[in-house]
Amino acid sequence: MPLPGNAVDNAVAKLDGIAEQLLQTSGVPGMAVAVVHGGKAIYAKGFGVRDIRTGEAVDPDTVFQLASLSKPVSATVTARAVDAKTVGWDTPVVEKLPWFALSDPAVTRMVTIGDLFSHRSGLPEHAGDQLEDIGYDRRAVLEKLRQLPLDPFRISYAYTNFGLTAGAEAVAAAAGEPWEQLAQESLFEPLGMTSTSYRFADYQARQNRAVGHIRVAPGDYQPRYTRDPDAQSPAGGVSSSVNDMARWMSMVLAEGRPLMQPASLLPALTPQIVSSPGSEPAMRSGFYGYGFNLSTTAAARTEASHSGAFQLGAGTNVLMLPSADVGIIALTNGTISGVPEALTAQFADLVQFGEVREPWYDLYSSRMLPMSDPVGSLVGKNPPADPAPAQQLSSYMGTYRNDFWGPATVSERDGKLFLGMGPRGDSFELTHRDGNVFNFSVVTENA
Repeated sequence: MPLPGNAVDNAVAKLDGIAEQLLQTSGVPGMAVAVVHGGKAIYAKGFGVRDIRTGEAVDPDTVFQLASLSKPVSATVTARAVDAKTVGWDTPVVEKLPWFALSDPAVTRMVTIGDLFSHRSGLPEHAGDQLEDIGYDRRAVLEKLRQLPLDPFRISYAYTNFGLTAGAEAVAAAAGEPWEQLAQESLFEPLGMTSTSYRFADYQARQNRAVGHIRVAPGDYQPRYTRDPDAQSPAGGVSSSVNDMARWMSMVLAEGRPLMQPASLLPALTPQIVSSPGSEPAMRSGFYGYGFNLSTTAAARTEASHSGAFQLGAGTNVLMLPSADVGIIALTNGTISGVPEALTAQFADLVQFGEVREPWYDLYSSRMLPMSDPVGSLVGKNPPADPAPAQQLSSYMGTYRNDFWGPATVSERDGKLFLGMGPRGDSFELTHRDGNVFNFSVVTENA
């Protein structure tokens, strides 16, 4: 469909009101937004606060954790390596990481960097994330992936942080330097992205940074936890500002220029696997390229996008319409809420149709807010009024072996049981519930 007259400028003119309304409705503390068009940023603004305890305002240079919006950034780092002929998207991972393996030896030999960047390796969804939660580092998690059963290779889509991280590690090994340094030298420095990094320590050191907030009640967000994503940094560890990310979007919309030939980036921005098949003949399907979600809008325009979220306090979204030469990014410091997705969807409607055609915040929040709710068979259930007694505490004590998770040790101190697990030596008090059932409380990204 043709664009309405003055489409981008008219859409930009409404962004202030959209952003302010979304923060007011949701309770998310802060957000930064930028728009690029014609090869440059035409809008960059902050809303709300970086930290509710200080009240310091968000501005276009405020650094946010990007979470999974790191994946398309990592795809562009890889495209630069492809352009330099350091690797190809079709390079087998074991050529660069001889120690890497999956449970099927045939798949191990064949799986490529592109397979891992498109989530089509056969690894189960979010493989390895909980290993990170209990303290395993990047190499340890990647080595344990070989213990997981695989779905059919290259015809199964399952979103995995550590699968993509393995692909990035192969790129870094081929370049002969750590991934974080490779990204800095090959992408961030040439683009002038001076506030952007894959290192959590760099994010913590920024004076102008947004602090993560979790939703503790409807409309109530609190800064209670910190998310260190270094173990899966290529998949979720970037921190950046919207001013920096506007430079990145301009490069992507220019098909990689001036950093690389368009042919090096093109595979990332074209469908490599069906990620969400249509459920009826008239329905549009969704696709994944290399690090990018790809779809077709109701105006028949290709859309490249990606969201990011930390349950411990980040929500982000980028959306680009290459045929309209426009991109928008929204970064928030609240756990998954639907706010950044609703803002970019409203903007995309305004650009394409001159009006917002769907209640985007209602649609997104109804699906995304429940993702922050506690889950588990005992959630919301009171313990028995007359619980069965436990056995002698000594009968539970010992070390329980598991090759994937590592050993778990149950010990007794001062008449109480404690569970120890993970390489950090995390320890959790076990509270008796009923018979042989004990509870323990843990706060992690996936808990």
